[in-house]
Amino acid sequence: MRRGAVAAAGAAVLLLAGCSSKDAGPEPTNGRTVTVTVPTAPPAAAAAVLGPTGPGTAKPCSGTALPVGTDPQPIIDAAPEATTFCFAKGLHRLTRAIQPRKGDTLGGEPGAVLSGAVRLTGWKRTGTSWALTGVLPPTYPLKGQCEDNTTNPCQRGEQLYVDGKHLARVMSLPQVKPGTFYGDYNTNTLYVGDDPDGHLTEMSRTQTAIANTAEDVTVTGLTIEHFASRPQAGALQAGTGWKVLSNEVRWNHAVGIMVIEGDHAEVTRNTVADNGQLGIGQYRSADVRISANLVARNNTDGFWIADWESGGIKSTRSSGEVSGNDIVANRGVGMWSDIAEYDRRITGNRIRDNAADGIRYEISYTGVIDQNVVEHNGFGTGRGSGGTLWDGGGINVNTSSDVQVRGNLVKDNRNALSIQSRTRGDGPRGTYVLRNVLIEGNLIVMTNPSSTLGVVENKNSPTQPGAITFRRNSYQGADRFAYHGKSLTWSEWQQSGFDQDSVSS
Repeated sequence: MRRGAVAAAGAAVLLLAGCSSKDAGPEPTNGRTVTVTVPTAPPAAAAAVLGPTGPGTAKPCSGTALPVGTDPQPIIDAAPEATTFCFAKGLHRLTRAIQPRKGDTLGGEPGAVLSGAVRLTGWKRTGTSWALTGVLPPTYPLKGQCEDNTTNPCQRGEQLYVDGKHLARVMSLPQVKPGTFYGDYNTNTLYVGDDPDGHLTEMSRTQTAIANTAEDVTVTGLTIEHFASRPQAGALQAGTGWKVLSNEVRWNHAVGIMVIEGDHAEVTRNTVADNGQLGIGQYRSADVRISANLVARNNTDGFWIADWESGGIKSTRSSGEVSGNDIVANRGVGMWSDIAEYDRRITGNRIRDNAADGIRYEISYTGVIDQNVVEHNGFGTGRGSGGTLWDGGGINVNTSSDVQVRGNLVKDNRNALSIQSRTRGDGPRGTYVLRNVLIEGNLIVMTNPSSTLGVVENKNSPTQPGAITFRRNSYQGADRFAYHGKSLTWSEWQQSGFDQDSVSS
């Protein structure tokens, strides 16, 4: 997927590889006539099929065996650095985080599962519930913003599973019913609404599967599940030079895979699904590549959908490329770059059916958002969700500078494009401000009659002239635009100075 310009006989034509285009008519430029083209077909990502992801795509594991039922850490510690270890097929219940050394590879034979859960037995009937005492950890500091911000059920890490099915947490004993559980940390008592007799009942207890204790570690071919990771922390915590390849990371309480101060890490071909807060996170990590992953259905434990890093992928104070991923049906933002991101590229992804924005680029610096398919995002309901441009929907550029949004298919989102100017303070590369934003060569389809596209601003941060350029875009079904607090038709939008060489049908 490339972008370029071809000059012929005094005419310049914008080319988007994989996209056909149509002539928007001649445009006078310094006495010359320039032929402008705009996209009429989706980028290549629309037809792309995500290849296999997860442990089945890993290479066969050959190395030092880690049998089921043994503590892997002494075996790891006894071997030299840069050793390959192979978890045997079966369920490995971990009671502490694995601490690899520099250059180690942690691989798995087909069917190797790392679990942070303990099995629960000895339940007793009490009224309409079943109770078990003495299995909860001591109280610990809580954090995280929940969709329910009164009782905050998302903050606790211990989750229950019956025959592998995730139970919903309730916050008082009278609320317990079939399919739910309640943890009373004051009395150290668990309650469930279904008879556990004859069923495998488990509680996530260990917080971390693999810790970031060394550089250049490879993790591949494993299923990692049921860890009681704390909000903003990962069941798998990757560091500098790590390669996280072909794993399935699922049903952990907070973040599935978290890259923490992990420059040059690679996260590729993983299935990251059904985690309680977020699929993949990245923090203070430069030049990280997140590619060809399936990131689906994350935020199962009720974190705030609209505005607290729930959903698919979120990165903060980092850089690198997010490419070729399928980011689908997450209860939050699909792909979110937030706070001092720099030199970020979000390219060739399929981002669809996420509850909040498809892509959000917020209080950050230089970035490119190109060749993505962003479809049917922003229709979630919950605290702070809504239909205005403040809530985004498709692609949301919020108080960021030097951002290019080009060659994307933005189709049938709650709102198409939201460009926001707010007062957000200073960052490491200067004041956060909406400046030098280019929206070019996108195909934007708005069949929802209430869908809007445009610019919104608070009173202390009005949009500066020339801060945003819309050009060479193709719109279908669009006649709802916004600028300077006013609703505009297509013709009024063009009269405001935007999309002079774009087309609408």
